[in-house]
Amino acid sequence: MGPCYNRLIAGERVRRLIIGVPRELSLLKGLAERRVGLVPAGVAELVSLGGQVYLEHGAGEGAGFSDESYRQAGAEVVYSKEEVYLRSDLICKVERPAPEEWELLKADQALCGFLHLSVAPHELLNRLIERSVLSVGYDIIRTAERQLPVLHPISEIAGKLVPQIAGRLLERGRGVLLGGLPGIPPADVVILGGGTVGYQAARALLGVEARVLILDKRLERLEELDRLFAGRVVTASATPQNIEKFVRFADVLVGAVLEPGARAPVLVKRETVRAMKRGAVIIDYSIDQGGCIETSRLVPHQDYIYEEEGVIHFCVPNCSSLVARTASLALTNALLPYLRAVAREGLPGALWHHPDLARGVFTLGGYITNEQLAHAAPELSDRLRPLAELLQRPADEQEER
Repeated sequence: MGPCYNRLIAGERVRRLIIGVPRELSLLKGLAERRVGLVPAGVAELVSLGGQVYLEHGAGEGAGFSDESYRQAGAEVVYSKEEVYLRSDLICKVERPAPEEWELLKADQALCGFLHLSVAPHELLNRLIERSVLSVGYDIIRTAERQLPVLHPISEIAGKLVPQIAGRLLERGRGVLLGGLPGIPPADVVILGGGTVGYQAARALLGVEARVLILDKRLERLEELDRLFAGRVVTASATPQNIEKFVRFADVLVGAVLEPGARAPVLVKRETVRAMKRGAVIIDYSIDQGGCIETSRLVPHQDYIYEEEGVIHFCVPNCSSLVARTASLALTNALLPYLRAVAREGLPGALWHHPDLARGVFTLGGYITNEQLAHAAPELSDRLRPLAELLQRPADEQEER
């Protein structure tokens, strides 16, 4: 099969990068999304490189950025979501498109955001394939060292938020102070996963003098965490036996498990949750990938905070939106190296020369290019193709050859 041809990804040069930044719509009832896909400083840099940016009116308000600040950065503010999608070649979002936006996607358009397509409605995936949309997931942009450079700062924020969230929920649950007092022991916090979220959560919790244990299946990571924390954090292998043993004694359980591009594995069974202390707290950060705890689910009528088996659950998939300005700034900082590459080289050159970005492609030219996504949607597995088969070498390199 030959390479895929369209204006965005074929070998021809795109003279000007045209980016659209729509106002985020909530994917879940009652859960506001206040982050924005690009902050004014990012817009200014892309405009200086010859790009053009269309911003939907009010898109930055939730994060504290006015329309006027975007105008001063060089963006054109438009007053409908339809116009943003119609005028733009690349749509920069935070979350995946809401159902109201699916019809707005143009043929051969490019879309980027935290798409989480493995747990998204299959109707959206079908639309991306039908319209040959090039979709790039921030959650799977990955370096050769398996680092996730765009997801990383958002994960840092999530980890740093743990003491704030846990402290508030313990007030309505066990009534335990995270740091304890002289003669009164601190709260016991168990963290499932020693990645970025788990590490930052542990750092923040140590700052309030909680007692922390991290479970991870990677021995080398546990050794690294032991060195980083100089023994102040207890580490243990994430075997089923250890998970059951330690979780039942936790005042706070943090789910920080990630399988990039795939559904999160369920590591804590309902029976284990039932054995936890009454009024304990579960914060399942894996909920945007389905959740790593059997009792975790999305409960919109209770603001995604609910009690089950006597344990308070916090299952908010976009928790960094609680600090929308910080999160939007961090997201733009992480994205800019890739957007600069697209602005300078066009999408074909950027995907060809930057393997990190290429690893983030979910769909292209009517095909799925990510194996985890194909596994999550077996009815579309015949649409799986390697990205290299679909991507044509940039025009300037063809000429040199």
